[in-house]
Amino acid sequence: MRGYLSVFRLRLAMGFQYRSAALAGVATQFFWGFILIMVYEAFYSHGLVNPPISLSQLVTYVWLQQAFLALIMLWFRDNELFQLITTGNIAYELCRPSGIYALWYAKLLAQRLSSAALRCLPILAVALCLPEPYRLPLPHNPAAAGLFLIALALGLLILVAISMLIYISTFVTLSPAGSLLMFGVAGEFLAGMVIPIPLMPDWLQSIVYALPFRLSADFPFRVYSGHIAANEALLTIPVQLIWLAALVILGRFTMSRALRRVVVQGG
Repeated sequence: MRGYLSVFRLRLAMGFQYRSAALAGVATQFFWGFILIMVYEAFYSHGLVNPPISLSQLVTYVWLQQAFLALIMLWFRDNELFQLITTGNIAYELCRPSGIYALWYAKLLAQRLSSAALRCLPILAVALCLPEPYRLPLPHNPAAAGLFLIALALGLLILVAISMLIYISTFVTLSPAGSLLMFGVAGEFLAGMVIPIPLMPDWLQSIVYALPFRLSADFPFRVYSGHIAANEALLTIPVQLIWLAALVILGRFTMSRALRRVVVQGG
């Protein structure tokens, strides 16, 4: 465990060095945030009757999505891990006296946390001070704020477990692009990052609710805004824990199967 914590701290410190890239990302995310809010405002101001989610809650959804993008996007990747797999340098990882799944999990977790820490505070600080209807409101109540933090943390752990499946699949495909495209496009849509889940048709929502992707983004954001009540959130958090355990078990199993068939060539 001490070795994994050391890797986590080192990767976290390394991620904090990329401040210029983070500032550029903040500008881009503000741009997209304003565009999305203006689009939704146009829909809501032209006869949308009985919307399933209010405009204020939708604005909250958008700003939280932009602020915590590094924690919820599936196309966020570590090229070093892909190169280890595709070049055969995975042999060096196999020589380490530690489990490769937990080691990579710690690296990916630290990478996402460092990127999010550099970007979320400026976005949240500015969004809280904007005029209506662009302002990010405060949490619906103190209970919603606490449940949001718990749900967001568990959602991050679930997303990293899903990301591990992308790297594991590269052992078979030897093409990171294919795995990223498949998981990234499908995962972000099913997580509500393209269309908020309350705005989806009922038949599609039933599919989304049966999968774990929404638990990383849609669920914590709607808890913050009050669209999901505290009692419903308390019932869903155990579901997050179940999905997290299932994905980690699946990841460890598929990783062990993939490593049995690894062929390293060199000269």
